[in-house]
Amino acid sequence: MGRGDLTDTEWERLRPFLPVGNGRCGRWRDHRQVIDGILYRVRTGVHWRDLPERFGPWKTVYERHRLWSAHGTWERLLQRVQAEADAAGDIDWDISVDSTVVRARQHAAGARTDPPPALASKGAGPGEHQDDAVAEPDRPPGGGGAGGEGLGRSRGGFTTKVHLSADGRCRPLSLVVTAGQRADCTQFEPVPEKIRVPRTGPGRPRKTPDSVATDKAYSNGTRRGHLRRRGIRHTVPEKTDSRAARRRKGSRGGRPPGFDEDRYRKRNTVERAVNKPKHARAVATRYDKRGYVHLGTVTAAALAIWLRT
Repeated sequence: MGRGDLTDTEWERLRPFLPVGNGRCGRWRDHRQVIDGILYRVRTGVHWRDLPERFGPWKTVYERHRLWSAHGTWERLLQRVQAEADAAGDIDWDISVDSTVVRARQHAAGARTDPPPALASKGAGPGEHQDDAVAEPDRPPGGGGAGGEGLGRSRGGFTTKVHLSADGRCRPLSLVVTAGQRADCTQFEPVPEKIRVPRTGPGRPRKTPDSVATDKAYSNGTRRGHLRRRGIRHTVPEKTDSRAARRRKGSRGGRPPGFDEDRYRKRNTVERAVNKPKHARAVATRYDKRGYVHLGTVTAAALAIWLRT
């Protein structure tokens, strides 16, 4: 077993939720070998063609990653690991939301306009051989171009922004990839709404945190109102210009929003959670042309964090 490969314990946690062959359209190559190859590439950022021979044909490893990224398999595996942690009471539901900018190599541009691939017919999806299927996330949109693939222009070239929510133990709960110039506040609602932790027994998946903390980039009345409607406590500092405008209005400006300084001190967990996936070179620098493939790369890195925390 090489450094960074799945341990026997980690493999047993993933194995029940991986696709299984249906006996009619060929067999999947050994999942453990292929996942180790994907994690090796995510960690080191090497070209797919330069994968060591012990992981098998590089084309097989790449196609498996591309297929699972398009079909949401990585997201479902992450949700299953989160479900185990939640059942053990291991998730701190006082979450924080933030984002980080990733430099994209010039090779990440120029994606074709082909739509994402469909799930291969030779095997069932994760957990489909059981009775605890997870609702399938929406398929990512097809189409090339920098904007359609989450690539943004900046002075330094192409950039991508990864938005995430993190629990109190610095582990990503949900991930969204956008172009680098997208404002953080535009993804404030999509990021928490992607939180979906299934139950290991009966019951609906948990989607609502106990509280949310963000920085001033998310500070406006619309976001606070969204959290109030969902019954979620929030800690968001008020911007200086917003405070001045409210005071100018006098009594018509309303009361200042509540702010818990002790709770806000815990927001550093999301800063550390942002740094953890970026230890993987394929996350810290984007090499993937397609946006949904890069999201799969970031999700695979987050999955490794949950398995090893």
